[in-house]
Amino acid sequence: MKLLEACAELSAVTTTVATAQEARRLAQAVLQQRLAACVQIEVIASHYHWKGTLHEESEHRLVCKTLPVAVPALLGLLRAQHPYALPELVVQPLRATAEYADWVRQEIQTVS
Repeated sequence: MKLLEACAELSAVTTTVATAQEARRLAQAVLQQRLAACVQIEVIASHYHWKGTLHEESEHRLVCKTLPVAVPALLGLLRAQHPYALPELVVQPLRATAEYADWVRQEIQTVS
């Protein structure tokens, strides 16, 4: 395996939803459109202020591994299909091994 010095740039797009069913639905939509190579789903405890009240809720976090060129289309899909009025949509740059990045590139249908 090559070291991270020979790494490639990827992006991680993160969002949260209330239920496992919503998380699976969004993950499948993202993967069917080939906007991410992988979507990881995990259960989290979210603590936040909303409309002047402190909340604590169980949520499902989706982390979509993608290419920077696919981020605009991925965000568009998530905005269009997200159940929340104000969804969390966070984009983070990633550095990955060349082998992993090659796999991501092969799996994503890039938007031109």
